[in-house]
Amino acid sequence: MDITALPRIDEHTTVVAAEPAAVWRALGETLDRSFTHPRAARYARLVGAADSAASGPRPLAEGSAFPGFRVAAADPARELVLIGRHHYSTYALIFRLEEAATGHTRLRAETRARFPGPGGALYRLLVVGTGGHAVFTRRLLSAVRVR
Repeated sequence: MDITALPRIDEHTTVVAAEPAAVWRALGETLDRSFTHPRAARYARLVGAADSAASGPRPLAEGSAFPGFRVAAADPARELVLIGRHHYSTYALIFRLEEAATGHTRLRAETRARFPGPGGALYRLLVVGTGGHAVFTRRLLSAVRVR
């Protein structure tokens, strides 16, 4: 999948009072906890996601998967690239970690996605248009910050 060809949807940022290595661990744990819940697997199957179960190495590395996402690239304490596809969308969620100040890390989450056809347009309206995606992404970043 050519991630750069996917249209940019949004980007959210938070600053975490921890070193990049600690934020990396917290990000992996938070993603695993958030996406391995049985509801996530049911939703992934409902929309026909390519990955509907957790698999692969832990901590997250290239080839790891959980419902809705597969790790396309993992550069510990720097960048984690998740990709996925289902009936209504092809998407990527890219997490970047940067030193913000001594003992602090800036964590950015960039979303890119394509929503083909009428079903995709409706899905985009329901997920992105309602603000649901933005709320979910901010909560995910907040959970990493707290962890």
